[in-house]
Amino acid sequence: MTQEQPKITPPVPQPESDFYWEKCKDGELWLRSCDDCNKTYFYPRDLCPLCFSRNTRWIQTDGKGIVHTFAIVHRGPTPVFRDKCPYVTAVVEFPGGARMPTNLVEVEPDPTAIKCGMPVEVIFEKLDENISLPMFRPSK
Repeated sequence: MTQEQPKITPPVPQPESDFYWEKCKDGELWLRSCDDCNKTYFYPRDLCPLCFSRNTRWIQTDGKGIVHTFAIVHRGPTPVFRDKCPYVTAVVEFPGGARMPTNLVEVEPDPTAIKCGMPVEVIFEKLDENISLPMFRPSK
């Protein structure tokens, strides 16, 4: 008898993030932008976390950014993540200031292969019919 592998629990869309997740399913990455402080931000919410303005809007990105920081995980916290080790977690920074926690893929989990400031581009991993997660790979 083969045991089914555990799956990653997908994020649960909320009213403020429904648009974001719908666009991710379409292979598009959208961020929020504040018209008062002229900064972009992530996680999607109507209130700017930088200046607390409600004068915000959605903007589509080209999905390109740079690695702000990263870590190579050798001991996953749960069985589903242990089976993926080693893997690379990162924070990607976009023009405009937004920073997004994510995973780096299509790169060796080796500190000599990854550098802060390295250009990356978005790709999407479909978890289920509702959620496609943005992940990043080195820019080509």
